Amino acid sequence: MKAIVTSVLLVSALLAPTTVLAQDAGARPISLDEAVRLARRNSPDAIAARNTVRSNAAAVRTRYAAFLPSLSFSSGVSKSRGSRYDNIRDEVVTSFSPWRGRHSFNAGIDIFNGGERFYELRRAKAQVDASEASEIAQTFTVALNVKQQYYAVLAARESESAARKQLEQAEQQLRAAVARVAAGAATRSDSLRSSIEVGNARLAILTAETQLNNANASLSRLVGSDDIVTAEVDIMAAETVSLTNSELLTLAEAGPAVQRSQASLSAAKAGRRSSWSAYLPNVSLSLSKSFQGQEDQFSFFGDPNLNNLSTSISVSLPLFNGLAREQSVVNAKIAQENAEAELRDIRLSQRQLMIQQIGAFRTAEARVQIQLASVAAGEEDLRVQQERYNLGASTLLDLLTSQRTLDDARRALIQARLDARTAKAQIEALIGRDLQ
Repeated sequence: MKAIVTSVLLVSALLAPTTVLAQDAGARPISLDEAVRLARRNSPDAIAARNTVRSNAAAVRTRYAAFLPSLSFSSGVSKSRGSRYDNIRDEVVTSFSPWRGRHSFNAGIDIFNGGERFYELRRAKAQVDASEASEIAQTFTVALNVKQQYYAVLAARESESAARKQLEQAEQQLRAAVARVAAGAATRSDSLRSSIEVGNARLAILTAETQLNNANASLSRLVGSDDIVTAEVDIMAAETVSLTNSELLTLAEAGPAVQRSQASLSAAKAGRRSSWSAYLPNVSLSLSKSFQGQEDQFSFFGDPNLNNLSTSISVSLPLFNGLAREQSVVNAKIAQENAEAELRDIRLSQRQLMIQQIGAFRTAEARVQIQLASVAAGEEDLRVQQERYNLGASTLLDLLTSQRTLDDARRALIQARLDARTAKAQIEALIGRDLQ
């Protein structure tokens, strides 16, 4: 009788409501598209990539301006006053100097510099292309990080839902065990084992809610939100990729990373051609107009007859500069060879990563279907075992084994969904486009 009373009190304590962390407490639901959009706008890496494009675009304008003449103007006027002691007159004499002024206008232009300006312009444009490709790659990297965290929120929410189902079934088992103990059809160990399962289920709920709150906080940071945000209610839609494997491989080998490497190679080639311009003469033209003079009264340009106009054209060619030109050519050639090797490796790397992610997605996709069937089979098996236990046709050990099998199947299904979503996001980052 004492054992029965103890079991009843234990059940009352375990089934009593407990205080747990509220799911998504105060969090604002946002869609995946909105989360990606906010992250691309607020991410420091995305902002830095956009600013790099702006900086390189300004460099292109500077290269165009190198074809225009340089203009300058200088001006200066002065007037002095001084005093000295006159020994003859025994007094201090003050003297004034006339106004003096000098003003000049200067203009100069490089007529020919070995084609360096053209090659530097070409290199600047290639660097813009490279930075734009880097920006695209960075935006999809940001999107990948956001999607992974968004899917982590969904997985945590699924885990919390599965834990609540686990608790509901454990409480049902505990009631049945206590009833059987009271009827003398089972031992007290059945109620104790069932109470442990209830405690484990409550712990699973707390763990899932903690993971959910942590995932929400991480998602809020990635999107740059001052308020806590969370994923919208998941509709459990199956992830699909409509493109074939060969189409995905083709897109990967022309993705943002490859485009960036190609643009870097173009810039390196232009830099190598520019390095050879140092062996050609530099022809420049300059024009100067100056005014100077002195007047008793202030006059900005002074005497108009005292002016000078000069024009000069110069040709220069360094015959020997300590092998600096040779070093520049060698460095430019090395930069081109490095860029060619990097492009080849990036293309092969993208293909390798795509093959890995395709395999990961197809495998996860199959696992989802298998685990869906496993969960359905586990639920049916648990229902049958529960009825058999209630009738005394099976032991509690059989019932708990079915429960654990179902819990494992649910966790495997959650992980398979997360793996499929993550693999698809990886594929989208590789090809630089969203897949429907």
